Amino acid sequence: MSVGEQKELYVYVGSYTDERNTNGISLYAFNPLSGEMRLVESYRDLPNASFLALNDARTILYAVSETETYNGRFGGSAASYAIEAGTGRLEKLNQQPTDGSAPCYISLDQTNRTVYVANYSSGSVTIYPIEADGRLGEHAQLVKHKGPLGPRADRQEAPHAHSIVPAPNNRYAISADLGLDRLVVSSIDAENGLLQPHGDAAMKPGAGPRHLVYSADSRYVYAINELDSTVTVLGYEADAGVLTALQSISTLPEGFSGESTCADIHLSEDGRYVYASNRGHDSIAVYEVARQSGTLSVVGWQATLGRTPRNFALSPQGEFLLAANQDSNSITVFRIDAETGMLRETGQTVAVSRPVCIKFL
Repeated sequence: MSVGEQKELYVYVGSYTDERNTNGISLYAFNPLSGEMRLVESYRDLPNASFLALNDARTILYAVSETETYNGRFGGSAASYAIEAGTGRLEKLNQQPTDGSAPCYISLDQTNRTVYVANYSSGSVTIYPIEADGRLGEHAQLVKHKGPLGPRADRQEAPHAHSIVPAPNNRYAISADLGLDRLVVSSIDAENGLLQPHGDAAMKPGAGPRHLVYSADSRYVYAINELDSTVTVLGYEADAGVLTALQSISTLPEGFSGESTCADIHLSEDGRYVYASNRGHDSIAVYEVARQSGTLSVVGWQATLGRTPRNFALSPQGEFLLAANQDSNSITVFRIDAETGMLRETGQTVAVSRPVCIKFL
């Protein structure tokens, strides 16, 4: 196939919903040459679809519904969708309660037999078995975070589980808790995917850890801190499940004095660059990774050309970055410079109501 005949890619976008805008999940076609996005189909059956995840086979999409109640029951919910081969279209399989309020993150273990959901408001993690057809089984475990709270009374009044990410070797899972200023490490039971307490790593007081990503060789973890706008680099002993803080680096340029909070973090496919989003400064911070130490140095910043960039995504070949500008109802497409890691404007943007999560199929 020649370059000019490259097939379109498919992209799922999760959005916050309201009475005027009821599309929780939208499917877009993405042109891998120009970066243009084209709406294919929208789905109105899942309110506040604020985070999405795909199984490795790319046959099932999982999503949270970030609500305080579901069918009159305390807590939000999570749903599964079958993906039609060749078209990316979705068919809902089922929906299960989380028994935790405001679920905001969903992930799969490395065996693709277990789903984990982080419930922000109630500071807990819900664990589901995955049935043979991809449906979510009834939740098998609810793990509640406990411990000393951070110093920010306005944001750290209780535990707030903001993400949970299984390690590449599937022995441990790390959950970032914004309220506790901690990365909570749990061991994964190889038989059933259930979690057991293992340890934790303290962030700086008031940091408010939110999301994290593992380095390609699993020697490091990069955690983005929402409240103090920093990225923490931690050494990670994959076999022991032990984290050691090595560096804290700002996501904001020197001299910036406005209000800003962090949201998302990703590592480039080649492991050379880390990207982090700023809401308020409305930018993506770009860092270069030191090969020997895993530490970060600033390359620069790129304005996202919209307000409140929440989640963002890198295209499968690492050529594009798509930024979800939640408060300006847009997704902006940038081309990634392979030599420097910096972002370049493509002129491509698409109107999307309150986008908060992007996943390439």
